[in-house]
Amino acid sequence: MRVRLSPNRDARPAGAGVRLVVLHYTGMASAAAALERLCDPAARVSAHYLLEEDGTLWSLVPEAERAWHAGRSFWRGRERLNDVSIGIELVNPGHAHGLRPFPEPQIVALEALLSGLLARWSVGSAGVVGHSDVAPERKLDPGERFPWPWLARAGLALWPERAPPRPPDFAVCDRLLAAIGYRAPADDRDRRTVLAAFQRRFRPWRVDGRLDAETMGRLEALAALPTGTHGAI
Repeated sequence: MRVRLSPNRDARPAGAGVRLVVLHYTGMASAAAALERLCDPAARVSAHYLLEEDGTLWSLVPEAERAWHAGRSFWRGRERLNDVSIGIELVNPGHAHGLRPFPEPQIVALEALLSGLLARWSVGSAGVVGHSDVAPERKLDPGERFPWPWLARAGLALWPERAPPRPPDFAVCDRLLAAIGYRAPADDRDRRTVLAAFQRRFRPWRVDGRLDAETMGRLEALAALPTGTHGAI
């Protein structure tokens, strides 16, 4: 592991432990550019870790401190998720520069990193989320090409393997989205935004923000997992 401390960090609030791990992509043209931005005081952004495509791992902020990565965010009843999360930036050009698959060495290294994080901080598999999960109105990362099933097979994330289609029901949909962790939709437009984030994570082959039978089935299957729903964090 390489170390380059970012100045963009501060203390977590008193009593705030780590409850989540938030995965991001860098959305920049190169790893070097991302590293410079995450360590630039003028940028006022950072993450605890930066993971390059060849598996090279950078430590930028000590885990006990707060990195500035999630921004305006919400999950399982809580805002200000920087207070209670670890942020991991995965080098990938992202949607703006040509989203591409995440290479195997990068995901193997991520698996090792997450295994240690979940053990050290007692974060369960439901506590590993994407930036688009916690900020669906603003963010798309890590995007629909991120291999969530790989992490789920290792017990490091959630993924519904068996999800038969179910009749769409908007009231049940909203309740399940909130139970999983998303902010409950306020109206139809908000529901489309949140559903698109859910699909990007759990049905990445078609992201359209529509509540169809397949999406409804995946919502119900995810909420039925033993670790699929939790109380507030």
